[in-house]
Amino acid sequence: MPASIPQTMTAVLLTGHGGFEKLDYRRDVAVPTPAKDEVLIQVLACGINNTDVNTRIGWYAPSVTTATDDGARNGFDELTSGTGAWSGEALAFPRIQGADVCGRIVGVGQQVDPGRLDERVIVAPMQPHPSGEPWRCITMGSEINGGFAQYVAVRSKTAYTVQSDWSDIELASIPCAWSTAENMLHRADVSGEDRVLITGASGGVGSSAVQLAKRRGAEVIAVAGQAKTEQVQDLGADRVIARETDLVKALGREAVDVVCDLVAGPQWPQLLDVLKTGGRYAVAGAIAGPLVELDVRTLYLQDLTFFGCTYQDPVVFQNLVSYIEKNEIRPVVARSYPLEEIVQAQEDFLSKSHTGKLVMVPPAPI
Repeated sequence: MPASIPQTMTAVLLTGHGGFEKLDYRRDVAVPTPAKDEVLIQVLACGINNTDVNTRIGWYAPSVTTATDDGARNGFDELTSGTGAWSGEALAFPRIQGADVCGRIVGVGQQVDPGRLDERVIVAPMQPHPSGEPWRCITMGSEINGGFAQYVAVRSKTAYTVQSDWSDIELASIPCAWSTAENMLHRADVSGEDRVLITGASGGVGSSAVQLAKRRGAEVIAVAGQAKTEQVQDLGADRVIARETDLVKALGREAVDVVCDLVAGPQWPQLLDVLKTGGRYAVAGAIAGPLVELDVRTLYLQDLTFFGCTYQDPVVFQNLVSYIEKNEIRPVVARSYPLEEIVQAQEDFLSKSHTGKLVMVPPAPI
């Protein structure tokens, strides 16, 4: 590595599953050395996502059956170290979280073109598994270290150069939320012929899905907190329904072609009731609770198609970069914080009082 890169860095270490006490802000963490196919990135900004909280508290464990808020501050007592990772495998601690990396390449491995130095990049948060097995993947901040640090090393092919006048903070609002949203629309093959219902529409993924669905020409019905109606409409939603509303009464049965769901929870059966025969349901979150009641007759008698959306084809992130460079989408950033305020940032994130993304900014290297 160049002499200008320090040997140690500031980072937040996740030391285990649990409450905020598991987030350890340190100034003595070793700077990673890029492997032969990797680049070293100086992190300029890194967004916060539900997966950061879910991984910290171990919400992905099968033993957890409640909403994310139930353990978001203190974790869950019944967890062991091997149960709380989204992949079903034990998480290796300590781990640097942060899936939303925007940064600049400052070092390259032996097999990487040195011409990549100084490129400003965003990193695909959901990456192909090193085994190459189909549908298997790893994610930044879980199986590999992420961006809640001054530096991170990633495979060169997962770091995408972006030519844009957006700020670093704006670019850091994109990778995880927007790729999740684009993946749902991609998998459900949403087009201008569709009427799409999006739950959790004021959050990072939901607000992204509203814009991306409108970009595809779809009619968008958004479900969000009543206080956020105007903000979600400003993103392009054709109609906003308060999240406590009975959807069948508001829309009628068989009213939409596609549901993009990030919430699940008690209201979930209504989502199938409002889907047209032959409709598509795409899901990438369950913040209101992962266990739902399904009448299987609804599934097969209405010829519904379900898409669980985790793995992402490379075209998903390639699409996002092209949208940014063509200014076809716009970032929605609610607030940014210095990295040392990560607990406050997660507290604010859990309050759900904002529309759009919260972004962490690490200190500049000395």
